Amino acid sequence: MKQFFALTLLIFALQTTNAQLFKKEKVTYDANQGRGSTDNNLLRWGYFLGFSQYDFNFDYNEDLRDIYVKRNPGFNVGLIGNLRINSFLDLRLEPGLFITSRELYYAQSHFTTTTPSANDLTREIKSTYIHIPLLLKVSTKRINNFKPFIVGGFSTALNLSSNEDNPEDNSNGQFRTTKNSFFYELGFGIDLYLYNFKFTPSIRGVFGINDELVKDEDPNSPWTSNINSMKTRGVFVNFTFQ
Repeated sequence: MKQFFALTLLIFALQTTNAQLFKKEKVTYDANQGRGSTDNNLLRWGYFLGFSQYDFNFDYNEDLRDIYVKRNPGFNVGLIGNLRINSFLDLRLEPGLFITSRELYYAQSHFTTTTPSANDLTREIKSTYIHIPLLLKVSTKRINNFKPFIVGGFSTALNLSSNEDNPEDNSNGQFRTTKNSFFYELGFGIDLYLYNFKFTPSIRGVFGINDELVKDEDPNSPWTSNINSMKTRGVFVNFTFQ
């Protein structure tokens, strides 16, 4: 369903831009009709919709079989605040809501003292992030109705679905992660100038900085004892409207 939504949105945008993007002349600014580019404004606002796919990067204490992560598509929605520095640099704040889930699959070799059940070998981690990145956008010179850019920066996220304070751990089926996470982000995209708004598809990689694992009470827990660190990584595909 989420993939269908994103595909429908992209097709609609492409149909809308077909007659506008490939003209030789730039879209001109008309203050009375609100058309064209507002790139020269000091502050600009907008919103984004998109989808994401989160993963985990594990570092292990011992060389056992890796924990397999099944990545499920997620949904993103948020707002944009853009501060113009000059014609090529912008500072952006993009707070958003990111909903996703991941599933962990353990090999039986992780359980050395007990015989695991089917439920013991899997853990589902649902995450609802309030994600707040501060990004520097570096653009090229505008060519007709196109303006490519790269973007990078740092972000923090509050996981509303975290079980960090839950007294129960994996012995009761609860895989716990920290509430707060920190990331660095890198990506690229292209501004497409239309008559009534600016449409921007972009793709961005997100890489965790801090360890997000909350260890089980048992120091020999088969679920957490061999994990030295667990950091989120992911890919965002966003469609921005300004």
